Amino acid sequence: MIFRQLFHQETGTYNSLLAGRSGGEAMLIDPVLDRADRYMQLLEELDLKLVKVVDTHVHADHITAMGELRDRTKCVTVMGEEAPVDVVSMRVKDGDMVTIEGVQLETLYTPGHTIDSYCFKMTDRVFTGDTLLIRGSGRTDFQSGSSRAAYDSIFSKLLTLPDNMLVYPGHDYKGDTVSTIGEEKAHNPRLQVSNADEYVAIMDNLNLANPSQMDVAVPANIAMGLGQSDAAHPDWALTVGQLMALQETSDLALVDLREDSERANYGQIPGSIHAPYGSLDTLIGPGGLLREMAAAADKPLIYYCAYGERSAMAVQASKDRGLENIRHLIGGIAAWVEAGGPIQKD
Repeated sequence: MIFRQLFHQETGTYNSLLAGRSGGEAMLIDPVLDRADRYMQLLEELDLKLVKVVDTHVHADHITAMGELRDRTKCVTVMGEEAPVDVVSMRVKDGDMVTIEGVQLETLYTPGHTIDSYCFKMTDRVFTGDTLLIRGSGRTDFQSGSSRAAYDSIFSKLLTLPDNMLVYPGHDYKGDTVSTIGEEKAHNPRLQVSNADEYVAIMDNLNLANPSQMDVAVPANIAMGLGQSDAAHPDWALTVGQLMALQETSDLALVDLREDSERANYGQIPGSIHAPYGSLDTLIGPGGLLREMAAAADKPLIYYCAYGERSAMAVQASKDRGLENIRHLIGGIAAWVEAGGPIQKD
């Protein structure tokens, strides 16, 4: 496995690059906007293709590089289902797996620092975002934070992991890079408490100043998604109502771009063909399924995903490769369900 821990000096933020092998797929966790060029350089140097970018929560101290990297690489953006962002490609919940070639992360919902805080666990390490720091823990006094929820997340989830589990936090301000669960149990001063009330008393009396970039970073990070107004291209986007009307009068092919786990969790629009976004280059390339369907059928291909981000990018990529009569569903299956559209579960 390839693992690189990168550091943003100005905000004390760690970013993690993961890949299964040289020449394979890569994932970035908690990237910072003004390091985007460095990430792209490192990906090129290591011969990696960025396919997923994960943010552990909506950050208040820096602007995420998630949207910038998506625009440059067409990667999938991933956040927890509680994240109040405009649009991400994929939302995950507790227990969901985030996978790329050779790497698998288990999602842990760990609210407290913020209501949308998540950690991501591998077999030997856990990326704790701002929930658990080295000899500290994330503040809980803004963004719907809760000291009591943080206590539950840390003591009921993170500290139940094996003592030798490596801890890679989202921040450090003292020069430390990695710890273990056992070390934090023994030496983290905020964890030397007997009950939740004692932890709450510590956290509620920190009296910290707000992050200097908070007023800029939080709105920017909430809006970092490919906005649905941008995705609503008049020539190739459909609202749910337009799709339902088209189904009644025309023959069409629905193409589900989501991953297997998303289809299993949330179902699919009946009659859909599964063509995962991660295989799009092959699917729209010479001999690819979607290219063959577009060429052979006198009917539109309607792409959809979870929220409309992957499908919008997939339409643009398909058109760039010469495929015609391709459209996509604005808002994805989430909008379909909200409008009362039927769902099929296998």
